[in-house]
Amino acid sequence: MADSINPVETQVEFHVSPDAITEVKRLMAQEQEHDLYLRIGVVPGGCSGMSYQMAFDNEKSEFDLEFDFDNVRVLVDETAMLYINGATLDYDKSMMGGGFTFVNPKATRSCGCGSSFRC
Repeated sequence: MADSINPVETQVEFHVSPDAITEVKRLMAQEQEHDLYLRIGVVPGGCSGMSYQMAFDNEKSEFDLEFDFDNVRVLVDETAMLYINGATLDYDKSMMGGGFTFVNPKATRSCGCGSSFRC
């Protein structure tokens, strides 16, 4: 496994669906701070081995890859990108079980709630 991703040598992709963009904008509007990023991460844990993380952040590190989706700035650090390259953040608006979900082509297994996975 590579220690880092060089965007010039490797195609780096992360997508955010229109429904997810709308929901992130709604949540950002509720925050007291402006000029926020949406940070996407991956940490060990969860019932399938790895868990997705999402949070607002106002700082970008030198190891972050930045994506822009209709003025929603998304940060993914290089290590997390090893696990979610090619994934899509989506938002399900259904009344029962709605919320953010990840569609990750690298995941070989995921839990029923969609918040953890294994590559």
